[in-house]
Amino acid sequence: MSVSHCIGAVDGKHIRIQKPQGTGSEFFNYKKYFSIIQMAIADAQYRFVAVDVGAYGHTNDSMVFKNLLMGGSVYNRNFDFPPPQPLPGTHAPPMPYVLVADEAFKMSGNIVKPYSSHGLDRKKRTFSYRLIRARRMVECTFGLFVAKWCIFSTPIHLKVEMVDEVVKCAVVLHNFLCTKQTQLMEQIPEDSQMASIPSFGPRSTVAVGMGEEVRMGDR
Repeated sequence: MSVSHCIGAVDGKHIRIQKPQGTGSEFFNYKKYFSIIQMAIADAQYRFVAVDVGAYGHTNDSMVFKNLLMGGSVYNRNFDFPPPQPLPGTHAPPMPYVLVADEAFKMSGNIVKPYSSHGLDRKKRTFSYRLIRARRMVECTFGLFVAKWCIFSTPIHLKVEMVDEVVKCAVVLHNFLCTKQTQLMEQIPEDSQMASIPSFGPRSTVAVGMGEEVRMGDR
């Protein structure tokens, strides 16, 4: 699968909140704190392509994604993907553009995830390794997002509805700053850009069948 056919990586992040008054355990997640989920698709420039905020913290990422308008449109092929094209430099049949995800997500014609870790040959191990590295773009994007806005480093003491709006505003600002940084980098001579690159630390049925074909590159 060519990098040119991967338009982003998808994952979810828990946004810490104070315990909402008059609620049960729906916001209490497996990490043992209260949260809402920020589900996002991120591109190779650390920008958010699509975001949905507000799902209950106790729900797993794949279920959240599937039940959202964003995820539903991906699985139902209504998301605004470019039309399928042959891989660069080949005359092979057209291949769909895809998102990369981790093992928890359901595979489809437009979502590709790593192979199970058992009994893989070298080709499949290499594929999974490269896909996992590509998927880390969304993790790095979340890391940059939190690093920019310190409000997300501790539980947010606001009503849940207001937390949703805070996250959405921060996403818009994050994308604005990333775009500006990209524009500035394009103006810097190529031999001087390495000194400007930031380092990222720990913070910083039919559908399934088609997904397997995409992963193997057999279409």
